[in-house]
This record gives sequence, C-alpha cells and structure tokens, in this order.
Amino acid sequence: MSKKKKRKSGKGIPNLTNTILSILKKDKNKSFNYKQIAAKLGVNDASSRNQIIKTLTKLAAKEEILQVDRGKYKAVINTEYHLGTLEITSRGSGYVICDDFDDDIFIASNNINKALDGDEVEFYIYKRRKRGRLEGEITNIVKRAKSEYVGIIQIQKNNNYAFVITDRNTMYVDIFVPIKKTLRAQDGDKVLVKLEDWPENADSPYGKVLKVLGKPGEHHTEIHAILAEYGLPSEFPYKVEQFANTLDTSITREEISKRRDMRNELTFTIDPKDAKDFDDALSFKKLNNGLYEIGIHIADVSHYVKEGTVLDDEAYQRATSVYLVDRVVPMLPEVLSNNACSLRPKEEKYTFSAVFKINEKAEVKAQWFGRTVTYSDARFAYEEAQAIIENNTTLSADDVSQLNKIDTVIPKEIALTGKTYQVQTEIAEAIIVLDRLAKVMRNRRMKQGAISFDKVEVKFNLDEHNNPEAVFFKTSKDANKLIEEFMLLANKKVAEFIGKQSPKKTFVYRVHDEPDDSKLAALQNIVGRFGYKLNFKDRRSTTASLNYLLQDVVGKKEQNLVDTLTIRSMSKAEYTTYNIGHYGLAFDYYSHFTSPIRRYPDVMAHRLLQHYLDGGGSVSQDTYEEKCQHSSNMENLATKAERDSIKYMQIRFMEDHKDQEFLGVISGVTDWGIYVEIISNKCEGMVSIRDIRDDHYAFDESQFALIGRHTKTMYQLGDEVLVKVKNTDLVKKHLDFHLLGKKEEV
Repeated sequence: MSKKKKRKSGKGIPNLTNTILSILKKDKNKSFNYKQIAAKLGVNDASSRNQIIKTLTKLAAKEEILQVDRGKYKAVINTEYHLGTLEITSRGSGYVICDDFDDDIFIASNNINKALDGDEVEFYIYKRRKRGRLEGEITNIVKRAKSEYVGIIQIQKNNNYAFVITDRNTMYVDIFVPIKKTLRAQDGDKVLVKLEDWPENADSPYGKVLKVLGKPGEHHTEIHAILAEYGLPSEFPYKVEQFANTLDTSITREEISKRRDMRNELTFTIDPKDAKDFDDALSFKKLNNGLYEIGIHIADVSHYVKEGTVLDDEAYQRATSVYLVDRVVPMLPEVLSNNACSLRPKEEKYTFSAVFKINEKAEVKAQWFGRTVTYSDARFAYEEAQAIIENNTTLSADDVSQLNKIDTVIPKEIALTGKTYQVQTEIAEAIIVLDRLAKVMRNRRMKQGAISFDKVEVKFNLDEHNNPEAVFFKTSKDANKLIEEFMLLANKKVAEFIGKQSPKKTFVYRVHDEPDDSKLAALQNIVGRFGYKLNFKDRRSTTASLNYLLQDVVGKKEQNLVDTLTIRSMSKAEYTTYNIGHYGLAFDYYSHFTSPIRRYPDVMAHRLLQHYLDGGGSVSQDTYEEKCQHSSNMENLATKAERDSIKYMQIRFMEDHKDQEFLGVISGVTDWGIYVEIISNKCEGMVSIRDIRDDHYAFDESQFALIGRHTKTMYQLGDEVLVKVKNTDLVKKHLDFHLLGKKEEV
C-alpha cells in the first residue's frame, strides 16, 4: 500500500477538533505548530491550513489546549491518565482492563489510535458515559503485546507490494509488506510476519515476512502456524542441540557418593502408555514400626541444566513443553527429555527426591529431601496400574499383606507388551497400598475445601498421515489419581519446608487466588438454567457446592459446558515468589517440583531447594519474580496453542463427516447466533442467526436464548439440538452448522 495521498481539496476536514486533541494528547509533552499538525493529517492546501489555525486558536481560547510559544501548542494536562491492557473485539472496538476501575473501559474504534489486541496502553476517561458505561480514548501505546503475526499473504498488482491478512479476528488491519520484504512468498501462502513500523499517515502497519509456513489448510502448515502465532519454537537451535549432545550423562561412582543411594528400593513409574519422558517414579517399603516409606523421585534435571549455559537459556525462554495433538514440542532436547532425565525401567538415574514416612491414615510422620540415585524396576501404563487396583478392590488391608491373595494378572488387551503377564507381587502390593493411601489423602483434601476438577480431555486416534480417525475422551481413574496425590504431596511438602522457614527465603510458589464474586454469580446464572443451585455463603459452602455441581454433571449432556464454565469462573493459577496459597487445592503452601523435564519453574524449585539444603541464604526475590512472570506467560501461550491444535483437529475430523447428523447441546447464545457442542466428540460450531429461517429470531440476554418473533420458538442455553456441518475452515479454525431443529422435534 502506498502512503496516504495528501489532500488538496479545500473541503472541510472532518472531526478536526477531536483529531487535533488526539494528536496533542498522544504526544502530550511535545508542542506542535499548524504545519506539523497539517503534515500529520496529510493536508497541504491553504484552506486546510486555515481550518487548522482557526481550530487551534479556538481550542486555546477555551483553554482546552495551551499555547506555549508563538504558534506552538500543547495538550492541557488536566486529565488523569491510566494504564491498562486493551482487548479488541471482532467488531473493531475494544475494552481496556485497568486495576483503577471495577468495570472495563469501552474504547470506540476511532479512539483506539493504532493500539492492537493485548497492548499495554495509556488512556484517559471521557466525562460522559456511553450506554451507562465508562468510555475512553487511547493516548499512547506503552508496550506492544506482540510484533509477530500469522496470516495469508496477498501479492498486489504488478508485484509491487503485498498485504498479510492475519488469522486473528481481533486484528482489525492488514499488514503492508514491501515486495522486497516478502521472502519470495507466493500469493496465498501462509506466512509469519513481523511488524516494523506504523507511519503516522499510513492506514496499515508495515512489516516483513520472517518465514513462509506453507499452503493454508495443509497439516504441516497449520500446526507450525499455531506455534508461530504464539511465538513458540518448533525446533532447537543447532548450538543448543550440540551443547546437550556433549553432556556427560553417565552415572559415575563419584557422583553417586554425593547422593543417597536408593537403587535397592522397590521403584516403578506409572505414566500414559504413549509417554516418552518419565520424570517421576515412586518407591515403596514397609518399615518394622508399621509405617510406609514412600519416595517420590523426580528426574534431576538441574544436575545437567546448569545456570549460565545456552541449554539453560533455551529452557528458560521456552519455560514449558507444548503438547499439541500430534506432537510434543519439548522444553529440553531429546538427549535429556527422553533419555538421560527419563526414569526408564532397568536404568540407574540421578534423581531429586522427597521421601516420607507415612502411617495408615496417610499422615506424614517424617520427611527427607535431597539428591538421590535410583533404579526403576518396572514401568506401567495407567491402564495396567488400574487393572491391579480394580482386580483387588475387595481385599482388606490384612489381605493385601498376604501376598498370595493378590491378583497380579495384566490382560493382553491393556498390556504395553500386547501379551498377558503377571506383575511382581511386591509391586502389585505397593500399588494397592498407595492407592488406598491416595484415596485417604484425596478425601482429606476435599473435606478441607479442595475443588475436584476432573475435566474430560479430548483425544484423537491419528493415522500415519495425522488424519483423525476417531475422537475419544480421556478420563481420570484411580491410577491417575494415585500418581496425582503423591505428586501433590511432594509439591506441598517442599513448599512448606521452605515457606515456613525463618528468616523468610525466596521460593517459587504455584498460587491460586480465590474466585471473583461476580464470576461466581455469572456461573450461578448460567448453571441455574440446567437446574443447579450454588451456595456462596462462605468459602466452605462455596467449594462444597462447586464440588456437588461437578459431581452432578458427570455423564450428562451439559458436563463439558459446566466443567468449562466452572474453570473459567476460577482465578488463574500462576507462578510467583509471593505466597498466597492455592485455593483450588486448599493448600496454604504449594509449588511445582515434580515435572522439571517439562516445566522450568520445577527446575528453579530444585535449584533453590538444594541451595537452602546446603545452608545458603535467601536469593533475590525480584530476579525470581521476573522469572516466575515469564513462566506464567509462557504457560498461558502454550495452553492457547494446545487448545488451537485441538480445535484444528476437531474441524479436520468434522470435514470427513459432513453428511452426518449430530446431536449437540447449545453451549452459547449471542445476538449473531448460537454455539452448539456435539455431545459425542465435543466439537463446537456456530449456527448463524441468519441461517435459522423458519422465523425471525431475536436474542434475549436475560434467558440466554434466541426467540422466534412469530412462533415463539426458543433456542436456549443447554437445549439439545440436531445439527449438520455447513462449512469447515481449517485456516480460521471455524466450524459452521446447519440447525435441523430441537431433538424432540426432529
């Protein structure tokens, strides 16, 4: 796009007063004369200049602007400016979220002033309100949220320039790219583009293509586009791979001598059947005093990943592994994540351990933390451990102690080997006892006010070409919860061990604030449509009613919707050095210690724990707080990428089922249509209000419904409806449905 042509006509300049005020307020510390303002407006004729001079004079007379020198004007700083984060709507207007105000501040599209979605902005509030809400104008962009975008490139006529139309519906402008900065992308390619400038007189920002991702709609292109959209890497730099490959990963006598040797303790791992990185193992021993010694052994990543190395820098920047539908983008190179740090069976490994002496009531009577060396005797998939638990549910504690009574058979249908086999009796006993203790710990947590989020996970069976053949749901069973409880125990006890020390020491906590009352009220408003009632009298009643709600919806058509809405009503968990406890788990102290292969905060927790075990003093809180914020931000981006990959694969799945009718539940209602989630596969799509043609429908916000003007037919949140695929858009990750009608009417 060429630069904006200067006006030469003598017509009046529209909205000149507000435009001049915006220019002066944007650069409120700078003074302007009429020529400079004319240049910013792109006008150079005498009539326009006269209009500007007259308007400046009038504004100065009204003391709305200040004449600081002859012919030079500045904004009058009698307005209080605020800082906030801008959220752009799909319609081009926006809202600023600011701690100074209870409500979000509406920003009309003509007052956004080149700010983009997620930007940190400076703004001021108009004295007037629009429709009862506060309205403002952005005066300065403090910090861009991002500078790189994914989109489709369109090469313009004569190949002189191009535009990139981004995939984001919150990006209200296209990006202008000079032809020499297109990286030889072909018209219609999906590309990653970087913003470089946004000239004052230009309608669009200027950018350059960083990477050509491929043809839209192709699997490889779309997966890499998801990663690129969130600034996530797809591969390791050569120097990082090389550094990792030169590490000494052997187990040496010298290093063993510095550690607690637990290689002779009965130790095993329980993980998903397709896992490659095993970062935790459990050891089990019965003591003569009736207690159990249970070790939670975690891969000692910090032994290999040293501060100040390129490997540590890369791990910190990534901060987390990213789990997409068809692949894992690991935090650490494969030589560590799948080999040296993976607690594989029949191999000695360096570990960092939390070892507890626990009684039958699952009470911790003694604890020890430190570096160890371990040997995993066996590896189990969750399904195999679950079979041991289910096959022995009728055994009492006394029966379990008689090893000959334990059923140790793993059927071939779930065995990792594909063949029926028998588990070592001592390991089967350990799994049964650990399951019993885990259930006691879980029940105790629930009574103390923990919330049970067992949200259904959507998974796919993919063929060799990554085409989705089937959708299935992953649910958490006893074996999953066994591992979860002992990981929670280790995370909690490590955080307590540091957090309760005096003088206070800097540490990395995983915190979860109490939910906002307004969000809980909104949740009640929606779930009330399904006949559920919540009690928010106090913390105990709140958590109890939320747990009852989550239990009541299990297996019902609205389960996924209610689970999702309940999670959204909660505050977001984050990493910080300022401990406020974890609301959802009902813990006063909590950290992340158990997954250092895939989470950088766990690596930091390991380093700090060892530092304090060695008698070191407290470290810089500011330094670690910055690292915590970065880790939280990267976790958020990874979560978004993971959701996008699921949405993408759901749409690919639906592409092959266009002729099929599906039963769904209305999961959202808006003034432009209804959203329907298919019960059998959790795919969500939209039915446009324009496509419901048996009547003229209007949105009734109070009833979360579309209501027909003549027939009074109501499509309400939670209603079951039949739908058929209308359109699938892999590029925009959008799914459209035809509405066939309500379940009972079809």
